[in-house]
Amino acid sequence: MNESGRLEAFSDGVFAIATTLLILEIKVPEHAGDGLWSALGDQWPSYAAYVVSFLVIGIMWLNHHQIFRFVVRVDRTLMFLNLLLLMTVAALPWPAALMAEYLRDSSGSHAAAAVYSGLMVVMAVNYHLLWWHLTRTGHLFDDRVDTVAARATIRRFALGGLVYPATVGLSFVSAPLTLAVHGLLAVYYGFNQLPVPTKPVEGAAGAVPEAL
Repeated sequence: MNESGRLEAFSDGVFAIATTLLILEIKVPEHAGDGLWSALGDQWPSYAAYVVSFLVIGIMWLNHHQIFRFVVRVDRTLMFLNLLLLMTVAALPWPAALMAEYLRDSSGSHAAAAVYSGLMVVMAVNYHLLWWHLTRTGHLFDDRVDTVAARATIRRFALGGLVYPATVGLSFVSAPLTLAVHGLLAVYYGFNQLPVPTKPVEGAAGAVPEAL
């Protein structure tokens, strides 16, 4: 296990616990009897909040794993920034529960969506800071990484830096639409992951990006 092994193992544990806590917010209807199907259908906000939040955490874990495959040493700053990221990941079940509870509430839904979106903004900023620290000098990466190319990818985070704050404003227009946008963003980052740029393989025509 390299120097980053303990940090990644701890991170995996936090991701796993956060995703597990999400399902606890979906309750079993009590004494529904013949109305069980209707009672289950009435819980659609809980299902929606669960699916979107699970996607967010899951895609974040995939991207985190992709990065730390190339990290061979850690410093105190990296550990601190990683803790900040995990703090927001661990907190996500709470605003997800708010969304599930108030999504159909005409007055409370906007506040719940704003809290949810606000946490997403903080999570995006923390992830951006983590990547910035890793690529600033590249001294924590292994020799495969093209540090200059990796540093240039930071412009890709501009999309999240614009869209996530916009969802806070959207929260006061429509909470269901806000939740849907977060789901679409998670899918986007799931299918549009940016491989860590690597140096050309000796004897090859050019660099081959590492696959997931």
